[in-house]
Amino acid sequence: MARRPIVLVTGAGGEMGHDLIRHLVSGEGHDVVALDVRPLEPSLAARCVRAVVGDVLDRHLLDRLRAEFEIGTIFHLAALLSTRAEFIPETAHEVNVQGTLDLLAVAREEARAHGRLVRFIFPSSIAVYGLPSAEAKRAAGRVLERDWTLPITMYGCTKLHAEHLGRYFGRHYRQLAPEERPGVDFRAIRFPGLISADTVPSGGTSDYAPEMLHAGAQGRPYACFVREDTRIPFMAMPDATRALLALLAAPADALSFPIYNVTAFAPTAAEWAERVRAAFPGARVTFAPDARRQAIVDSWPEDLDDARARREWGFAPRHDLDGALRDYLVPAIRQRYGS
Repeated sequence: MARRPIVLVTGAGGEMGHDLIRHLVSGEGHDVVALDVRPLEPSLAARCVRAVVGDVLDRHLLDRLRAEFEIGTIFHLAALLSTRAEFIPETAHEVNVQGTLDLLAVAREEARAHGRLVRFIFPSSIAVYGLPSAEAKRAAGRVLERDWTLPITMYGCTKLHAEHLGRYFGRHYRQLAPEERPGVDFRAIRFPGLISADTVPSGGTSDYAPEMLHAGAQGRPYACFVREDTRIPFMAMPDATRALLALLAAPADALSFPIYNVTAFAPTAAEWAERVRAAFPGARVTFAPDARRQAIVDSWPEDLDDARARREWGFAPRHDLDGALRDYLVPAIRQRYGS
C-alpha cells in the first residue's frame, strides 16, 4: 500500500506553526502531519491529516510516521527557546541538536526510500550571533551571515550547531558518499524577533516586544526587561511564514549558500513602547532591565543584512514597523482582547 505524501511540521503548536500550517493547507494545498509535545488546539488540529502528540527525540515515533506517510518536506520548528534554554542547557542541547540530527536522518532515509530530495526547512535565529559588547554592536551595524557567529547562549549555540549539521547533510555528506543521492536539501533562515497577533509570547528573549503589545491591549502594566535604547531587528509573523514558503519554493540552483538572514524593522525598545502607548492609550510600560537577558540582546546585532535573501529568492517583507502595527498587529490584538 502506497504511503500518503505529506509535509511534516514539528513544533507545530508554537507561534510560527499556527501561521505556517494555515498557509500550507489553505494556501498551498499540502497535507500536513503536525508534531508537538502538547495537543494542538482543535481548530489547528482540524487542518492537519494527523496531529501527533510526541517528542522529536522519540525515534520509534518518527519511524512509525515514516511507515505510514511519505515525508517529502520537513519544517523543523521544534526547539527550546532562548530564555528557558539558559536554565536547562543540557536539555536544550538534546532537544535542539539531537532532535535536529534525528530528523535529518529521517529526511535522508525518506530520500532513499522514494528517490527524491527531501527539503528540510529550518528556522534558525539571530541568537547565532554574538557581539562582545553594546559598543561593538553599534559599530557593526547590519551583520552578514558569515560575521560574528560567536553565540553566548545555549540556544544560539544549538541553532548554529544545527545549521552546521544541516549544511553537512545537505552538501558534504552526499559529496563524500555520492551513492547516497538523492539526499537532504537543507535550507535555513536566521529570523529576527518575531511578533504574532495570534499567539501569546512563549519565552523568547526578543519577546519583550510582543509582551509589551499584548499587555498594553489588556491594560496590564508591563515592566520591560531590556533598556530603552536596546535595538534588535523584528518581523511580523506573516512575513516570516511567507519567507519560509518562498525559500521552500526557490530553485536549488538559485541558492549560493543554504543559510539566509531576513529582517523587516529594527526599533529601539523605547520607540516600540511609544507606538504601543499610541495604539493602546491605557498601556502602562516601564523599563526594568534584567541583567542576564539584557546581556543576551546586547550580543545580538542591531540589524541583519538580508541582501542575499532578497537577491537570490526574492525575499521582501510586506510590513515595515508602522505597517505591521497598523495593518496586522493592532487590529488583530484589539479583536483578541476586545480592547
